Amino acid sequence: MNIGLFGGTFDPIHLGHTALASAAGQTFALRQIHFIPASVPPHKQKQAITPFSHRFAMVALATTNHKTFVPSAVEAPSEEDRKSTPNYTIQTVRQFQKKLKKSDRLFFLIGIDAFRDIAKWHEAESLFGDCEFIVASRPGYSLADVANSLPESLRPNATITKPFQKQPAKGDLILAGVNVHLLESVHSEVSATKIRAAVATGKSLTRYVDPAVAEYIKKTGLYK
Repeated sequence: MNIGLFGGTFDPIHLGHTALASAAGQTFALRQIHFIPASVPPHKQKQAITPFSHRFAMVALATTNHKTFVPSAVEAPSEEDRKSTPNYTIQTVRQFQKKLKKSDRLFFLIGIDAFRDIAKWHEAESLFGDCEFIVASRPGYSLADVANSLPESLRPNATITKPFQKQPAKGDLILAGVNVHLLESVHSEVSATKIRAAVATGKSLTRYVDPAVAEYIKKTGLYK
């Protein structure tokens, strides 16, 4: 069985997120896609983010009507640890691996902008050995950009990637210890910034988020 993991802050989860997951699910026959809100994203430790309970609630609402989408609280803060301990993707991936069958394949969903920083992630080299990546591509990025984003130990020589500088980021990038699949035509202009701006001006959110999420934001007064 093919299983997808989609981690993120999800502050809030929006239609761009679900569109990416739907496209990945159809293209790679993912039987389950687990949406995993991070309790403390490592790259946002100094930023104010909405409490986990609200973000998880919105993820649950946004995934209700999708058979393959699963809201996951695997990174929820424990009662004992309410401190700002970051959640590392490698830890989450390995938790899922423990439950896999030998025939299962694990994929991690990510946008290409975030993938460009993948080499800075905790135990990045090991992460590529633990799962395959599905990267949502968009115009302006080349296959060389994807290859050059890999951790240094996995990155091909510059002479090898140079011919791909003008080749759009699409298809598959298969190297020793690396399986990256490029997903085209799913880039969305929806962003948390636009959602906050819409809340501030009292505009409808249904063009950005699931109607149930829009109602939740309205009732709880989030992002005002």
